[in-house]
Amino acid sequence: MGSSVGEFIAFILPNLKVNCWIKRTFVRKKQNFSSMDKPRYLEIITPKRRWFDTRLWELWHYRDLIVLFVKRDFVAQYKQTVLGPIWFVLQPLLTALVFFIVFGKIAAIPTAGIHPFLFYFTGLTFWGYFSDVFLKCANTFSVNASLFGKVYFPRLAVPLSILASGLIKLLVQIMVLIGIIIGFNLAGMATTTLNWTLTLIPVYTLLLALLAMGLGLLFSSLTTKYRDFSFLLTFGVQLLMYATPIIYPLSFARGAMHEILKWNPLTSIVENLRYSVFSSGTFDGLGLVYTAVFALFTLVLGVVFFNRVEQSFMDTV
Repeated sequence: MGSSVGEFIAFILPNLKVNCWIKRTFVRKKQNFSSMDKPRYLEIITPKRRWFDTRLWELWHYRDLIVLFVKRDFVAQYKQTVLGPIWFVLQPLLTALVFFIVFGKIAAIPTAGIHPFLFYFTGLTFWGYFSDVFLKCANTFSVNASLFGKVYFPRLAVPLSILASGLIKLLVQIMVLIGIIIGFNLAGMATTTLNWTLTLIPVYTLLLALLAMGLGLLFSSLTTKYRDFSFLLTFGVQLLMYATPIIYPLSFARGAMHEILKWNPLTSIVENLRYSVFSSGTFDGLGLVYTAVFALFTLVLGVVFFNRVEQSFMDTV
């Protein structure tokens, strides 16, 4: 009995010494820290957060990082290319030309009194912004997994940078679109009548951005765990384009199909956009309200799910 007690005391004493040493070291460091100047930024690591603890205020502290991500997107996408940023404009121009030949000349689909090339190019310009932001936001975790695993920063900084870089490309394409419309009018190939709803184009763009980012954040949780969704989303976006009045006006659809297409939140944006630019069709204010509510709801839901997934995504990537 005595030997066992002695063994127990011999075992516990070194641990007590270690514990005391750790405590003395901690106190000493704490005292030294109190005598030093306070750091400018103090990062506190906490356990898992609640569902609605999104910490959006952190994005303001990392605004310089978002700017760097925007620059990175441009450099990475067009590095070692001959034409460089010209691809901003060349891609939708060539696509609109193909649509003009296939759907305008061969299929002879009506374009509501708008010149077919202008009809397609206008729709493709804004559709390209939506699809690009949506797909890139949906693959945020899988594409940036190595970066996320090395350093901490608000993960929402990456989708915001995607939104900003896409907006810059969209502005360039809008400038080209304006030039083409002016050229068609000077050549007598089209007649454009402007109206007051032209001032709502920034609203259309904002709704597109919110909708694309919200849907992208929602699907990012799926592409993180199931890589098949990345391929499915690419195919799904192509199908969604045909369910949106890009290659045809909404008036071309009849009966039940017309009512189904109106439930697509992108329909009101595209149709009102063409009305603002070409005064063709009708202005659908109620559809814009529906799109705005849908976009805000999707964005809030996407941010909440994104915030939830970012806490444990490294275990599944």
